[in-house]
Amino acid sequence: MSVALDILIFASGYIHVLLAPYTKVEESFNLHATHDVLMYGVGPSNLHKYDHFIFSGAVPRTFLGSVLLAWLVTPILHLANLSGYAPSKTDIQIITRLVLATLNALSLSLLRRAVSTRFGRPTSMWYTLLTISQFHVPFWMGRTLPNMFAFFPVNLASFFLISRSPNSTKPPLRNFNSAICLLVFTSVIFRAEVSLLLAPIALQGFVLGWTNFQNLIKVGVVSGIVSLLLTVSVDSYFWDRWPIWPEFSGIYFNVIQGKSSEWGTSPPLAYLSTHLPKLLLTSLPLALLSSVISPRIRSLMLPVGFFIGLISCLGHKEWRFVVYAVPMGNVAGGWGLRWMVSRKKGILFGRLTFLAAVGCILANFFVTILLTRSSIVNYPGGEALALMNRKYAGNDHLHVHISNLAAQTGASLFLQINSPPYADTDALTSSSSSHWIYNKTESLSPSTITSSPQFTHLIVESDADVQFFKKSGKWELVDCLWAFEGWKIPTAEEVKRIGNGIAELDVWNLMPKMKKKEKLWIMERT
Repeated sequence: MSVALDILIFASGYIHVLLAPYTKVEESFNLHATHDVLMYGVGPSNLHKYDHFIFSGAVPRTFLGSVLLAWLVTPILHLANLSGYAPSKTDIQIITRLVLATLNALSLSLLRRAVSTRFGRPTSMWYTLLTISQFHVPFWMGRTLPNMFAFFPVNLASFFLISRSPNSTKPPLRNFNSAICLLVFTSVIFRAEVSLLLAPIALQGFVLGWTNFQNLIKVGVVSGIVSLLLTVSVDSYFWDRWPIWPEFSGIYFNVIQGKSSEWGTSPPLAYLSTHLPKLLLTSLPLALLSSVISPRIRSLMLPVGFFIGLISCLGHKEWRFVVYAVPMGNVAGGWGLRWMVSRKKGILFGRLTFLAAVGCILANFFVTILLTRSSIVNYPGGEALALMNRKYAGNDHLHVHISNLAAQTGASLFLQINSPPYADTDALTSSSSSHWIYNKTESLSPSTITSSPQFTHLIVESDADVQFFKKSGKWELVDCLWAFEGWKIPTAEEVKRIGNGIAELDVWNLMPKMKKKEKLWIMERT
């Protein structure tokens, strides 16, 4: 049973990677950094070829996660070569994401085992069902967001805090110290907002006597210094600037200078009213119920609650900033479901709570299926570039202009299979069979592109531009890519017509229907 539950967690991440293999712009830094480490190596002679020197972004980000991920991917590629399978660059992107999904699934599985030890096997089973029936964590655990690199050590910290006997009132000191080290490491290197979770956990440990002040300071300072030295030395090398501390640069830019507000601000309660309900689905009310009923769950969720309160003080809010709360929310939700199904079935209340527990999981799956279906068709840039690679396979000397939308919705470096660096039978060395140029220059007008004879093919994002190119007589439309536009929900009038017998009763007519729209067009010079 235990192994089967772990398999479900791993499978949920893998399935989402395979169903939606392309990526978006927010994943691009770490994805392209991993690409460059794999393709060019880390020697100083090749650093100038790295993508971040061309597209540096608003603030520098750490290379540590990408380097570690690339090192984990490398032996898999060599094994594939030894077995006679030479993965393409597109394959390597999928393998890279599967490796990251494996790490995050491993952390969730370790947490499940700790939950089983402390709260019992039924709670760990319901925790698993909540985890795999939600959308965001399974979908994103294999995506190279900085937050998904932070997700792994934060979950390990939670594992150390929970991993104790059922009747133990505090975690072993070694476990608590390990959790503090991991949270400090994550805050310094990957995501500074994790410090807002670290602070209430450290305070809770001190107030409840899990540690003393001297030990807490020693562990925090030592782990902080080691983490700082590690990120400054590694990232200064890769960014060719000394000294550089990426996470501090992010704090200075977003918080001190207030530039994060340029990406939009949200009301103070947006996490509670919008983001957490989307992340946790039915786990949110279950976690609240459990916190009221169980002192052990309340103690577990208290730092999470303070974390949500602290991070709500920042104006710019995104779901990924609080994704670390999801596993602990599922632990609390799992305990709540166990409590619900353990009520006596001989009375009405017991039967109702059992049905409600099953309904929570089914509701999660229903929402997740809708969100997954829409996400699968929401990467037109990746679809367009993959289609071009297939359609013009064997053609040489193509010069493809990639529009901004295409670049943001999946047209990653891993999909540039016809330009260097190439993935050949050694997977990491260069040899060429075709010579394409993938051009992502922005702000080029249609007339400029048309008057530039080097461009042979285009991925266009504007219907007006498509009409201009067609009227010029120098371009022809090859194909178009449709992507998710929204859901069509049956109106009250439509439901009423079915209820009155005016329209034919068909269950499918009552289901949400996906709407798609032309997003990108592929054009070829005549």
